[in-house]
Amino acid sequence: MSDTDGGRLRPSTEGLPGWLDPVVRVTQNVEPLQLSRFLPPEDGAGRQSAVLILFGEGDRGPELLLMERASSLRSHAGQPSFPGGALDPEDGDPKTEGPLRAALREAEEETGLDPRGVQLFGVLPRLYIPVSGFVVTPVLGWWRERSPVGVVDPNETARVFTVPVADLTDPANRATTVHPSGHRGPAFLVESALVWGFTAGVIDRLLHFAGWERPWDREKQVPLDWRS
Repeated sequence: MSDTDGGRLRPSTEGLPGWLDPVVRVTQNVEPLQLSRFLPPEDGAGRQSAVLILFGEGDRGPELLLMERASSLRSHAGQPSFPGGALDPEDGDPKTEGPLRAALREAEEETGLDPRGVQLFGVLPRLYIPVSGFVVTPVLGWWRERSPVGVVDPNETARVFTVPVADLTDPANRATTVHPSGHRGPAFLVESALVWGFTAGVIDRLLHFAGWERPWDREKQVPLDWRS
């Protein structure tokens, strides 16, 4: 578990595996515009939310936990993403522990993850998703004690899966998507899924600033309706 201070949740880097050191440095040094050109509105508009970027260690080494949204959803249907969602009032202050609690709560609700086995170790700058109006705080965690995960509510989630970091850094699995709006962004073709949009953008920047990125063909394009 992460440390608590007077009942408040706070990240801790104590006891993390050495391979996470580059990611810890990213959380300590990265600037908002290095992650995305979409930053929270200065007028404070937008719905506060959080996602959990959970690193674990599986049979093939370091991996990330992802989920695929149900195809019936009105927003982001069928899209792979990090577990997460909007802050509830009981999560606390959105500028302090609120996003930490929301990230763990949403991950438990969506994947069945036991939050007691997760050590939160860092927070990235808040970002903005213009299409949905969400102000998103990416919260990073280490899956210190693994627990079973899977679909909790089929109306919300189609599947829950992990992706080896080695697959995310493999140039053969990397591509660029072009949205109908003309916006271009990084994408990953992994685990029979096309990871794109906000999730792919954050993964791309994490790999880059952690020094894990390998040269890949940025001219390789895939359509948003790609299927393996």
